[in-house]
Amino acid sequence: ASDVPQPTTHSPQHPGGSSAPLPTPQMSCIVFVRLAPTLRGVCGLCGNFDDNAVNDFTTRSQSVVGNALEFGNSWKFSPSCPDAPAPKDPCTANPYRKSWAQKQCSIINSATFATCHAHVEPAKYYEACVSDACACDSGGDCECFCTAVAAYAQACHEVGVCVSWRSPDVCPLFCDYYNPEGQCEWHYQPCGAPCMKTCQNPSGQCLHDVRGLEGVLCPAGLRGAVLGTLWAGLGSVLETL
Repeated sequence: ASDVPQPTTHSPQHPGGSSAPLPTPQMSCIVFVRLAPTLRGVCGLCGNFDDNAVNDFTTRSQSVVGNALEFGNSWKFSPSCPDAPAPKDPCTANPYRKSWAQKQCSIINSATFATCHAHVEPAKYYEACVSDACACDSGGDCECFCTAVAAYAQACHEVGVCVSWRSPDVCPLFCDYYNPEGQCEWHYQPCGAPCMKTCQNPSGQCLHDVRGLEGVLCPAGLRGAVLGTLWAGLGSVLETL
């Protein structure tokens, strides 16, 4: 595959676009990597960019394996480096978090995302969410859970299904923090447009395909820095707060 998103520790791979920061109450980030067509046939941990995700786990010796650990160890910088050990199941290591993780992550399989289930299989995202929620124990109990659910919501958005899943009780985004007195009011939107006018992109035209993201956005018709989405296209720098 050509793009490797890393929204959570174990998030499933899906096609992606440009790099984009997503401010949240925990100041997390989502990173997408897109290669130019001239780089087809690369190798390494990010896959080989041949539009075939099946063979992305190609080792240094050019064999295809199904185990992420074996794949990762094959690309060690030096053969003398020790192999990475098999990871422990986070929910086994932290059993006190398992029931909480399963309950919280069940939103992915719930009616909240019902319109998306037929378009993006939720099982892998649910499993990744539970794993991450069990493993994450820093920066607030909800940090990894919210990032994992946001990854599924983004995958839904990319196939044309917009899901407004955040609420005051579930991973809220408080926009008032970004509203200086006397200036325009920021609004949270679950599905931002793929290209808009900003300070760094006043024309509102993007030279490359970019993906729309959720974020805290300035009202329509007003131009300013956009929190949560990269509008300017590859090679440009977008002002963020």
